[in-house]
Amino acid sequence: MRRFQRKVVRQLSSTLDAPTPVDVASIRLSRPKRAPPKKEGSWVGLPGLEERIKKEGSLINETLREMDGDEEFKLTAKRLKEHGQAKLTLEEKKRRRRALDKLEVPEFATYLRETAQVEKVGSRRRTKILQVNVGLYCNQACNHCHVESSPKRQEMMTNEVADRCVELIAASPSLTTLDVTGGAPELNGAFRRLVDGARSVKKDLEVIDRCNLTVLSEPGQEDLADYLASQKIRIVASLPCYSSKNVDSQRGKGVFDRSIAGLRQLNDKGYGLENTNLGLDLVYNPLGAFLPPDQAALEAKYREELLEHFGIRFNSLFTMTNMPIKRFADFLWRRGELEDYMGLLVRNFNKATTTSLMCQDTISVNYDGSVFDCDFNQQLSLNLLSETKSSLSIFDLKSTNDLINVNINHDNHCFGCTAGMGSS
Repeated sequence: MRRFQRKVVRQLSSTLDAPTPVDVASIRLSRPKRAPPKKEGSWVGLPGLEERIKKEGSLINETLREMDGDEEFKLTAKRLKEHGQAKLTLEEKKRRRRALDKLEVPEFATYLRETAQVEKVGSRRRTKILQVNVGLYCNQACNHCHVESSPKRQEMMTNEVADRCVELIAASPSLTTLDVTGGAPELNGAFRRLVDGARSVKKDLEVIDRCNLTVLSEPGQEDLADYLASQKIRIVASLPCYSSKNVDSQRGKGVFDRSIAGLRQLNDKGYGLENTNLGLDLVYNPLGAFLPPDQAALEAKYREELLEHFGIRFNSLFTMTNMPIKRFADFLWRRGELEDYMGLLVRNFNKATTTSLMCQDTISVNYDGSVFDCDFNQQLSLNLLSETKSSLSIFDLKSTNDLINVNINHDNHCFGCTAGMGSS
């Protein structure tokens, strides 16, 4: 049986799917999870954009209305209340395993070792990137969100944990980057405390803000763009399409308007322009159960569309494979597409991605201070492996050097980080 499994896996891995076309605005889902926006037809346009957004107020109100009217959101909330997050996460893990069993594909770690013949990905190197999730509170509730953020999630980082992150940065010479994520990280009170503290202890530290763009138009965030620019924070912003219909169907009504306004605001501050040292990178996540297009080709398409129609400039575009976990895993399972998607990831395994997996030189810190190999493991409560404790906290570490050569905790969702261009 095992010999047969290997044979099947080799066939799957050697048959790459045709690339997704770069004309991503034409992609539609046959049965969307969320109803299309009420406003049909072409986008209203740039004239009066800022006035429309200001009149509408906070995006949170619209997000909550959509969540309350979405049957799948309500069903997930009910199951979470009845069974708890730990049980739902275990159930999700079993579904991935069953999908691979039907495909006769072994566990990810076995696949790496015996089928792909990949060596030396099982232990950690010196940590270069400290990724910090400051909380799950967000003004959006996106279909693909692997952390299940929304305005209803109130989990946030305390000042004590933020200050300990700063101490860890100061004690860890190998750290070059602080990568701050959420939720919408800027809506957490610890965000600026963490950034200011990190800058004070390591002047040359690169600081990244995983920005959803719409937060720039939230009431109370009027000075956010100025703050980001003054701290020379690199912006990595999610923009799943250059089409209003696709963005709003994936991320919620009104998100496209606010995303465009946010990008234009950042451009006005110098972001994405030449010779400013203010980096603005965009991230593309597929709308559904398919892999991203070729990154270079899609970047060229984004440049053309955003500049021609909106006058927007940016530095780079990154394509990210959607991970089959949490909200996106539920999306796949309810549509009966989980097995097909896992097969897609295995067929498109890319050995080249294994040399730059985030788990090798990144540690992910949760809002409560617990430490994980990556952001995805964090959401699945797959603790960083330790010989002394069942779970580690930043309060257990003297520096990130404590984690050199610690084994990486792999599981089957890791096929997402090794398919196509990966998710690292």
